[in-house]
Amino acid sequence: MLHLRVTTPADTTERIVELLSGCPGVASIAVLRGASVKPPGDMVLAELARESAEDMLSSLRELGIDRSGTIALESVETSISQAAEKAEDDAPGEGADAVIWEQVVRRADEDSVLSNTFVWFLSLAAVLAAIAIVLDSAILVVGAMVVGPEFGPLAGIAVGLVHRRRSVVRQALVTLVVGFAVAIAVTTVLGLIASWAGWIDPSVLTAERPLTGFIWRPDRWSFVVAFIAGIAGILSLTSAKSGALVGVFISVTTVPAAGNLGLALALGDAAEMGGAAAQLGINMAAIVLAGVLTLLVLKGANGRLARLSARRTPVA
Repeated sequence: MLHLRVTTPADTTERIVELLSGCPGVASIAVLRGASVKPPGDMVLAELARESAEDMLSSLRELGIDRSGTIALESVETSISQAAEKAEDDAPGEGADAVIWEQVVRRADEDSVLSNTFVWFLSLAAVLAAIAIVLDSAILVVGAMVVGPEFGPLAGIAVGLVHRRRSVVRQALVTLVVGFAVAIAVTTVLGLIASWAGWIDPSVLTAERPLTGFIWRPDRWSFVVAFIAGIAGILSLTSAKSGALVGVFISVTTVPAAGNLGLALALGDAAEMGGAAAQLGINMAAIVLAGVLTLLVLKGANGRLARLSARRTPVA
């Protein structure tokens, strides 16, 4: 269930109440007259099934509430109510499959912002990956993958392309370019320091690395794995379940490739530079392509579901 809070001018309150009353996925409605000070007007509260949220948001925007008032959605962790159970049963589809597109776009936009935190996490992840290569440690590679925050802007590019939000695409591209540039530069500088200190030498890269050698050797499976991970990541982003994102982070070698590239730059290994750069590019391209295709499929499926629901729901 979701909690919907709407602040609206008093002259549109009744229309909102009628809209909510006619929705089978709404469990409860409350109106607080004159409760809103800024913007001045009323406050309407409702509990509704996640499956009904997208259509309700679209209807509220058609009324102009996003301009004259405010619309807010919050997740309800626990709802003990027969009315809520009935609303979930009456709403078309399943809550786990329902996509709230406005929420997806705003989350993608937020996750794509270039911040000090993003750069720090990406730099630390790249350094961890470089250490993993030096030690040939699969565990450290997994750790670097989990720490890396790069999926956010990659998903932002896909969401921005599908929803034609150029600002989101532009912001995500800047975040990726700046973030990876800084992360690779930090890894390179630390690699140079380690080389000067005698901790590492070029043989680190030329030696057999059975556990981490795959990082700079892209093949057909590199694209396939990244593509599948991109699908899983977008499904997690658009659904009510986000636990799958951890699996996405662990399965894609974007951060390890960046760490390998920084280390190769520090030790002057041109072959590993090219391989790591190719691996990084293949992974990012596959994730974005998978994201775009998955979003298009989801939009098409949701559109068909909405049309079927409209045919089955009697007009009041």
